[in-house]
Amino acid sequence: MPEGGIFTSSVADSRLRVACLSTYLPRRCGIATYTANMIESASADARQPQFSVLAISDTPGAYKYGPPVIFEIAWDDEKDYARAAELVNESPIDVVSVQHEFGIFGGENGHLVLEFLRRVKKPVVVTLHTILAEPDMEKVEVVRAIARRSTMLVAMLRKGIDILEESYGIPRRKVTFVPHGVPAIRARSRQEIRSNLGLDGSRVICTFGLINPGKGIEYMIMAMPEIVKAVPDAIYLVLGSTHPEVKKRYGEAYRQGLIKLSRDLGVGRHVRFVDSYLTERELVEYLLACDVYVTPYVSREQITSGTLAYALGLGKAIVSTRYYYAEEMLSGGRGILVDFRNPAGLAEAVTKVLSSDELRSGMERATALLGASMSWPKVGSLYAKIFADAATRGSLIAAGTVSKTARKTSTMR
Repeated sequence: MPEGGIFTSSVADSRLRVACLSTYLPRRCGIATYTANMIESASADARQPQFSVLAISDTPGAYKYGPPVIFEIAWDDEKDYARAAELVNESPIDVVSVQHEFGIFGGENGHLVLEFLRRVKKPVVVTLHTILAEPDMEKVEVVRAIARRSTMLVAMLRKGIDILEESYGIPRRKVTFVPHGVPAIRARSRQEIRSNLGLDGSRVICTFGLINPGKGIEYMIMAMPEIVKAVPDAIYLVLGSTHPEVKKRYGEAYRQGLIKLSRDLGVGRHVRFVDSYLTERELVEYLLACDVYVTPYVSREQITSGTLAYALGLGKAIVSTRYYYAEEMLSGGRGILVDFRNPAGLAEAVTKVLSSDELRSGMERATALLGASMSWPKVGSLYAKIFADAATRGSLIAAGTVSKTARKTSTMR
């Protein structure tokens, strides 16, 4: 288990020290990738914060962690959370960043994260990757407890701030908005990239991510016969390996079912699966090659989508179902929204985009404009400022110099 080497305190080095409680690379997890990107981009900010990681592991000892991981937490071991908190308390760390998703922490509804939060004595900033609009009472209590023990919460959708207030009773002043970060990529020739990927002469539709039933890929495959009638050179790329938890429980049954469905519908040649955990560079290559990016997800509750954020950042024309993140990010004509589980609606929208270069180009300009504001360098600077503000606030509270009124902004109503 990695441990130690946390930071050395130096009079000459007064940079902010941040510990991240999160999954981390090389674990194949979207939050692990998010945290690595956040650390890299925030470290490049003028404030130059230093980072260490308390890595949440589903299989302790299975991952070859390197710096900045300084402690490994077995996700279902309550004592590990306590030990991690004590390590932070005894260190010169200034602030803790928690990347929260119910499923990455142990216990019912991930409640073991509260063991860490109850014990840690440093200011805490929590990024909420899932915010359910209609949560059960157990999840409400977990999120409220997280909020009580946090200096600041981060939501990646403005709608999320509304939901936290309405469904959880968390005051708006407790939450700040930070967009999901995306790579800053220079423009390149779509045709050149297609040639490199063996996609010459195709109109490319794309979906990516860790494959699981929540992605709704079957509905997009059901849409392909109508799309191919109108656009015979259309090809649908399904990028990504099966989600590790899905694979652990069900093997490749979902993927095999999708392959069979495409063949049964007579579009097997028009649906291509890239069964691999793509590097960011490989993923960007495929996205730059595509004409239409599609998220046919089946859950209204989805409050963030790293995959949709990447497509926005790369200036793609997008068709999506009406989940919360898509509704907000694709408003103002930046994309086309369709109903859930609606192959006919997906077929109509995708065909419309593939059949009109003018429409596609206009959508690409609109998404690129928004995507520019979501680049990781800009998001990293936002995080660096939030961490600095949280550390300052924590110091003032510890010194007893914050008024009672001001302190209420750090507590629940």
